[in-house]
Amino acid sequence: MEGIKIVTIGGGSSYTPELIEGFIKRYPELPVRELWLVDIPEGRKKLEVVSALAKRMVEKAGVPIEIHTTLDRREALPGADFVTTQIRVGHLEARAKDERIPLKYGVIGQETNGPGGLFKGLRTIPVILEICRDIEELCPEAWFINFSNPAGMVTEAVLRYSGITKTIGLCNVPIGMHMAVAEMLEVEQSRIHIDFAGLNHMVFGLEVYLDGKAVMGEVLDKLASGPSMTMKNIVDVGWEKDFIKALNLLPCPYHRYYYQTEKMLEQEQQALQDKGTRAEVVQDLEKELFTLYSDESLAVKPKQLEERGGAFYSDAACNLINSIYNNKQDIQVVNVRNNGAISSLPADSAVEVSCIITNEGPKPIAMGGMPVAVSGLVQQIKSFERLAAEAAVTGSYHTALLAMAINPLVSSDSTAKQILDEMLEAHKEYLPQFEKSYAG
Repeated sequence: MEGIKIVTIGGGSSYTPELIEGFIKRYPELPVRELWLVDIPEGRKKLEVVSALAKRMVEKAGVPIEIHTTLDRREALPGADFVTTQIRVGHLEARAKDERIPLKYGVIGQETNGPGGLFKGLRTIPVILEICRDIEELCPEAWFINFSNPAGMVTEAVLRYSGITKTIGLCNVPIGMHMAVAEMLEVEQSRIHIDFAGLNHMVFGLEVYLDGKAVMGEVLDKLASGPSMTMKNIVDVGWEKDFIKALNLLPCPYHRYYYQTEKMLEQEQQALQDKGTRAEVVQDLEKELFTLYSDESLAVKPKQLEERGGAFYSDAACNLINSIYNNKQDIQVVNVRNNGAISSLPADSAVEVSCIITNEGPKPIAMGGMPVAVSGLVQQIKSFERLAAEAAVTGSYHTALLAMAINPLVSSDSTAKQILDEMLEAHKEYLPQFEKSYAG
């Protein structure tokens, strides 16, 4: 049968309409025949709302994409060409705990960094590995594209603890950086090229080109003197001009947590008092989005979706799938096995790096070693990701404690233990692998 079959796990996500829009606009060259939206029983209502909107969008566009829904992923997977995952284990309530609990101990509370990133990984990785086992059994030739956070840690776990090799992690941060640089220079995005290397939410622009000419100096001058590039979910506290000049690299928005820890912690503590955690802000936005999605006259992606920090994720996924299917050999930034692309990181580790996208998957571009000023921080985060993935799989309390303690955002071993113990208790419903692993 002609056409492509795509399965999206977490299909009731508020981001799904962006995915539908991406497939519709690429339909002439990316003939999606079946799109299966999969969710869990607790997500049934959202799945129904999102799938009804998806069907209206497809009908309005006049493209023959069949939208299917199911609460059983094993029903959806057979014959899939691509499987995407956009899941949040524990929902936004769990994210709120990830953000709120560390703040009690004077530590950054953030969805994908520090203690919050560790616990999101501990909850997410076992579920992702179950999905991987089903893929290996039911559609072993499929490409597995994950954009569930923490995407780098999840990719690390899939590469180390599953039999899947056709796996790619995806993030919208490099896309946002690319868009911001084009805006800074007041040029079309197509004229800008950035060499990216590092890890997920720890990626750097090594060089920026405008029409093939290196312009990093000009970009960093603008970054230091004006509003800096950021995201909906990260406060812009500005950069120290001389630091940015000395760094001579394009930092990503998440680097603020590491280079401006005190300022970011103050901002988070103030925001917690003023309006609650970011998760609670997003819950309100989600309610608004699902009210819009429920309107039977709506047949396009609403503009309000761009207020989410993950805007453009889904479009990036469509772009990646399109490039694999059509062997475009264009350059995109994805999370893949390093294979020597970044010489200062292990070859078997997951990295986020510029890749040439072919019908055999991404081919990482050799970037050399990370510059000496950032190499240590990048390696420390990679060590954290490795230990976090191991703890998620083994349920080892001590491995989880070690991961927590070596994260640069956690100030001491005793603080690490206090946060770990409180968060294990708070999230125990979603961490069955830790039931027998408490220290004692």
